[in-house]
Amino acid sequence: MPHIVIEHSEDLPILPQVLVEKVHQAVFDSGLFDLSTIKTRAIAYQHYELGEGKDGFIHIGASIMAGRTVEQKQMLSEQLLNCLRTYCRRSYSLSVNIYDMDADIYRKC
Repeated sequence: MPHIVIEHSEDLPILPQVLVEKVHQAVFDSGLFDLSTIKTRAIAYQHYELGEGKDGFIHIGASIMAGRTVEQKQMLSEQLLNCLRTYCRRSYSLSVNIYDMDADIYRKC
């Protein structure tokens, strides 16, 4: 755990695999997770509408097991947003959200 999903417009200013690697490393650098437990993937969108002045987007959704403090989740969110700022133009819409997963209902094999 965690599951990191990067949703983005097709015309990234960085290669998608490189973005996945950078975000994956940023999650590890947070100190909240073991490297072997982080799962990161990206989904490109061809069809979307954005606010005025925006020509692309990246949104990171991080699903983590419930139990982290608000401060830990804020730190992770800021770390991921800072990672995106490093590789993206100002004309990109950037966002991050941390989602708590319920251990009582989450299953994996």
